[in-house]
Amino acid sequence: MAVIALRPLVDDDADDLFRMMQDPESVRMAAFTPEDPSDRARFDAHLARIRTDPTTTNRVITYDGRFAGSIACFVMEGDTEITYWIDRALWGRGIASQALAMFLQMVTVRPLHARAASDNAGSLHVLRKAGFQPQGTEIAYAAARGTKIEETILRLDA
Repeated sequence: MAVIALRPLVDDDADDLFRMMQDPESVRMAAFTPEDPSDRARFDAHLARIRTDPTTTNRVITYDGRFAGSIACFVMEGDTEITYWIDRALWGRGIASQALAMFLQMVTVRPLHARAASDNAGSLHVLRKAGFQPQGTEIAYAAARGTKIEETILRLDA
């Protein structure tokens, strides 16, 4: 059985994170990405900023000891939100669900919020399985798709 673990983000993870976030299908599913996900300078500046933000918790997800993705929480407009990204080559193995369950034990802030493109059934399933409840939807511009799309807003209270 595969071992899924969380560990702190280190400098050497930048290349793996950047590579993972270049996959066109992953970017399309995430939807709310930078205008140009191939802009390494912008990526590096963003990563440096979030790594020094005391309100942000970042972890790398490993699968049998190797890089599998990332998970984080951050404060936006007063709400603590969660985000995660799994390398597409590893989708469908339960990694996101296990990593989220582990992360929720570590980060005890409640309520905790999440957002996902409403057509991202996989991510919505992971969030609901962890106890997040849909609170509504809104239409927002998704740079990865170049258009406005529906986004589902979820909340975890307990």
